Amino acid sequence: MKRITALMVCLLFSVFIVSEKSTACTNFLVTKGATKDGSTMITYSADSHVLYGELYYWPAMKYKPGTMVDVYEWDTGKFLGTIEQAPVTFSVVGNINQHQVAIGETTYGGRSELHNPDGIIDYGSLIYLALQRSKNAREAIYNMVQLTEKYGYCSSGESFSISDPNEVWIMELIGKGPGKKGLSFVARRIPDGYISGHANQARIQTFPLANGTTSITTAELDKVFNPEVETVYSADLVDVARGFGWYDGADADFSFSDVYAPVDFSGARFCDARVWSGFNKVNSTMGDYLNYAMGYDLTNRMPLWIKPDRKLGVDDVMGLMRDYYQDTPMDMKQDVGAGPYLSTVRWRPMSWTVDGQSYLHERAISTQQTGFSFVTQSRSWLPDPVGGIIWFGVDDTYYTVYTPMYCGITSVPSSFAVGNGNIMTYSADAAFWVFNEVTNFVYTRACDMTPDLQAKQKELEQKYIMETAEIDTKAAELFKSTAKGSAKKATDFITAYSVNAGNNTVTEWRELYKHLFTKYMDGNIKTSRSLPEGYKYITPEVKQPGYPQDWLMRIVLDSGDKLKMPAVAGH
Repeated sequence: MKRITALMVCLLFSVFIVSEKSTACTNFLVTKGATKDGSTMITYSADSHVLYGELYYWPAMKYKPGTMVDVYEWDTGKFLGTIEQAPVTFSVVGNINQHQVAIGETTYGGRSELHNPDGIIDYGSLIYLALQRSKNAREAIYNMVQLTEKYGYCSSGESFSISDPNEVWIMELIGKGPGKKGLSFVARRIPDGYISGHANQARIQTFPLANGTTSITTAELDKVFNPEVETVYSADLVDVARGFGWYDGADADFSFSDVYAPVDFSGARFCDARVWSGFNKVNSTMGDYLNYAMGYDLTNRMPLWIKPDRKLGVDDVMGLMRDYYQDTPMDMKQDVGAGPYLSTVRWRPMSWTVDGQSYLHERAISTQQTGFSFVTQSRSWLPDPVGGIIWFGVDDTYYTVYTPMYCGITSVPSSFAVGNGNIMTYSADAAFWVFNEVTNFVYTRACDMTPDLQAKQKELEQKYIMETAEIDTKAAELFKSTAKGSAKKATDFITAYSVNAGNNTVTEWRELYKHLFTKYMDGNIKTSRSLPEGYKYITPEVKQPGYPQDWLMRIVLDSGDKLKMPAVAGH
């Protein structure tokens, strides 16, 4: 039998350290009725200090019977085994495929007893295999279940966001234990007009039991394609928990999260607080759950989904991903850890001890160790190749630029391409390194430099939003045309636009670095001045803002008289 290696992504990255992975990644899920234009959207930040941000691409392919595919663990590159390849696979750009199906994830871990080390399918492979094989969200759920039942699942507990042009689903799953194939899982469709989110804490609690119409078990998995079905779960979900002695109540009272991944202080403060903060931006009632988000009251858990006070545009959803708890009690600019220049980041580790007492740094959505992040749009009124867009960015979400990549493109920008540098190999024209250069410089004096960065960020993103509206119309006309060669022209058109946009973003960001470094070098703020008549040159205007007054006061309180200058007569 012929063997191929389709999951190339698994070879690209190194290991997520366990402590980091347990508090990494944030997703929001947005339904058609919650958006201004009727698109569905999901977001994802892939966070790890050893994850290299790049844009994956698999072309659509056809395979002969008997073709096998090697599966490598996404986190580690470890070879897990071989599985049968699908006869036809769909093209995938990042985490969206040619049919506008998008998938994101967060790891919650859960019960370690349910880990199956003999499984061939890990969570990363599950995403990219499903994207290559699925035409809609329901088919993705079906394929994810079938793959793990046939080959076994080897990762820990995961939450998935799954969307297509019409629906958005949240799916939470975990294994069944050593040597046991299949999943313990529940998947729920987000009601239209609502948004959901997950961030490394299982979120699904109780759910409707199988009733033959809106809720089914895997015993009736084929019924998942019935549009009336809104909940799917593994037939033995409750029995697995009973077998381990974790649950002895009524089936109707079974809570997936409370049994398989009970929330604790860390699950609330480091994980669910991120979801709360995003919800809080768009729903005025979320103050009711502040004490839960801060880990003070674990009994008052947030709802799985909420209705935003207003409909959201793609730029609003990008804004959900740019969060450091601003304007909340957890605002990261408001404690001494922010330093004199109001930093929005904290160096790891997140928790630490002083005199035997443990303390924490907040874990916000925006964080320095993001490899890549995205916002997807799936739009039912457009042909698939142009209807799907993955707005892709690398590095810290607060400081990135989301650049549009149409789901029907046939190549990706060289600046984002796989192989252009890696986590230990610098490349001057790789988006990951260019953005990290800018961001790490801005971190040193965030309050001074961030406005300059945000001005360029907004300029580029708004430019792309306006441009894609025009590209949508032109490309859709070509895809709908019956003229010979129209489809190829359309594909070439959206590919050229996406490639140029990506490379343009990196070029603009490299120029931004030159501007920032020139202007803010050595603690100064330099501004060019007009050359007066008769001068060969003139030095720039230089401001030296120094430290804020409140920080100077902290220096005085800390140092006592050591830095005190003697009084001068007459002063």
